[in-house]
Amino acid sequence: MEPVPTDWTRGLAVVAHPDDLEYGAASAIARWTDEGREFGYLLACRGEAGIDTLPPAECGPLREAEQRAAAAEVGVSVVEFLDGHADGLIEYGIPLRRDIAAAIRRHRPELVVTGNFNETWPGGGRNMADHVVVGRACLDAVRDAANRWLFPEVGEPWSGVRWVAVAGSPLPTHGIAIDDHLDRGIASLAAHRAYLAALGGDLSDPGPFLRAQAEAAAALLPGARLATAFELIEV
Repeated sequence: MEPVPTDWTRGLAVVAHPDDLEYGAASAIARWTDEGREFGYLLACRGEAGIDTLPPAECGPLREAEQRAAAAEVGVSVVEFLDGHADGLIEYGIPLRRDIAAAIRRHRPELVVTGNFNETWPGGGRNMADHVVVGRACLDAVRDAANRWLFPEVGEPWSGVRWVAVAGSPLPTHGIAIDDHLDRGIASLAAHRAYLAALGGDLSDPGPFLRAQAEAAAALLPGARLATAFELIEV
């Protein structure tokens, strides 16, 4: 892998659910905010269908609060949630592209981070529909945001996005060392306390999982002890 480019100052992460960024990308974001870069989060939904024992009306506000706490652990204070896109039923289409393009025009990022939109995860596990839909819509919305004739009602065009970095991709091309930032990434995932408790299993303590993932990525990035990997798409 090659290093993720460093000649940028503003980033925006666009993912489907609370906790999507915390399985690796958050450690990289901690490093970027420590370096003085601006970073914001855009969530397509509030994860309201994510806990079987809580009805959506209770689950959504809880998971929103956990996401804000998780973002604060890595230096991100701007966390936005879209309305009109239901957890588990997010649809690819013009409304979703418009909402993401509007956020890109507001935040004017040079780097956009999104989640894995491939059909499978590293190791072969099947991806879920919301991740696929939001990642693909994000990639298209980057182009939409640059076209002045599309969605003129949601702001002035922004053509300054230079890269889309896909976290959790089975096709990693670039990486960033997180030797001094993994602990904050772990704290960021641990902030999703209720959600992780509902999942059960090994993620009740996310440290070993994230450390093993970071060590595997570092094996592909010369000079790093711990790393986060991305599939980097040049715009």
